[in-house]
Parts: sequence; C-alpha cells; structure tokens
Amino acid sequence: MVLEYRTMLYLSSKKGGSFMARKRTVSVHPPTGRNEDENLHTPLDRNRIVQTALQLLNESGLKELSMRKIADKLQVKTASLYYHVKDKEQLMQLLLDQICETMAWPDSSLPWNKQLISWAEQFKHVLLSHRDAVELFNSGLGGGYERLTQMEKLYGLFVTAGFKDDQIPWIASIVKNYVLGFAAEEARIYAFAGGVQTTPEELGEQYSRFFRQLPEERFPHLIRLASHTTNTNWAEEFEFGLGVLINGFAAKLQDQS
Repeated sequence: MVLEYRTMLYLSSKKGGSFMARKRTVSVHPPTGRNEDENLHTPLDRNRIVQTALQLLNESGLKELSMRKIADKLQVKTASLYYHVKDKEQLMQLLLDQICETMAWPDSSLPWNKQLISWAEQFKHVLLSHRDAVELFNSGLGGGYERLTQMEKLYGLFVTAGFKDDQIPWIASIVKNYVLGFAAEEARIYAFAGGVQTTPEELGEQYSRFFRQLPEERFPHLIRLASHTTNTNWAEEFEFGLGVLINGFAAKLQDQS
C-alpha cells in the first residue's frame, strides 16, 4: 500500500489495463436495513432521516445520496423532510455527527502518545466502516457538535502534553490528514480489488510479479523491493507511519522544554 503501488493501481484504472475496474467504494461493515412495513408506522423525525441517509450512503455512496431518495426510502414526500432537516448541507453535518458519535475517547490515564494512537486507530476504523466516509469528512469544514467534540478533546490532549498553543492546531491537522489519507487509500484498493473480482492480497501478488519483470538495469530498486511495495499489511504500515509522526511530535516537545 505504499505510494508506488497505489500509483500503479490508479494508472491502470485510467489507462484501461488488465486490472481495469469500475470505481466504487466498499463498506467494511455494511448496516442492516429496516423492514419496509416499519416505515409506514414509524413517526418521521430527524434521527430516522439521518439513519436512513446513513443506510443509503453505505448502499449507494455519497454521490447518489439525495433528499428525494431518502424520502422514497422512508415512503414520504420529499418536502416533509425539510420540516426536520434544513437542507442537504445540514444533513451532511448530521451524518458526520452520527459517525463521530460512535467514537469513544481513549483512557485519559494513558500517556498522550498512547491516547493518540488509540484515537487514530479508532478514527480509521470508523472511516472504513462507512462508504465514502472520507469524502464526507472532506466535504465541508464541519460545525456539528459531535465532530467538534473530537477536535476539542484532541486539542485538550495536546495541551495537557505541553505543546505550544500555536502548534496544537497544526499537530491535530497533521494527524487527521494522515488518518484520512490512509483510510482513503485502503478503501480505494479494496474497491479496486472488488471491481476485478479478486482480493487485495491477490492483486498485490499480481503487481509484485509485474515489478519483478521490469528491466533490471532501469528499475533495480523496484524489483528488489517488489514484495514490500505491494504488501497488504496495512495495520503495521499505519502504526509505523503514526509512530513516525508521534516521534517527531515528541522531539518537538522535548526541544521546547
């Protein structure tokens, strides 16, 4: 899942190569749907709208999500949704809050670096549990209280650790972007593999063979590192990258003490 491997996947999909796949995103933990008969007898409220929107998000993706489709799923008129939700932008904020609400904060008695690792791992898991969650998080600045609560606690963690005030938003942003980027790539490779009816592991082996067949005089390092370039040990890779960031933060903290 390193950069070169991801680039090859992207180029293959663009150029119509042997690994061409239809672009889609796969939810790791798809939700169960409601019984259609229940919809006829359950009063409409904001929570029901958000839960239905989340179900449709996982089924069809963010681009296909619309107020009309939510209304159709609920078997109500589209106009009735606007009594509970102002517009689609507000619905996106409510969806983000719903996703963030499932995140429990790590044990505050742990050292700051252990708390940060736990939070980042949980954030990635949540992102991979919902289709197009990364795109949803990147769709706006986000002012929902549940999402802001995550920021508040993350800031508080760095304040307690002793980082300078002006550095704390930067550090939080670095960690957030690392998790979002990693989750996006992992989801994309899963979707790519699913599009060609294979697994990420089998796809990795195919690209490993491709790298090993390159001209040795021009690509000696790609050939030698082929198996490492296309490995799918993403948990270890994620932990490694996060550790590099945390070590850098710790060094900065030590310099200013």
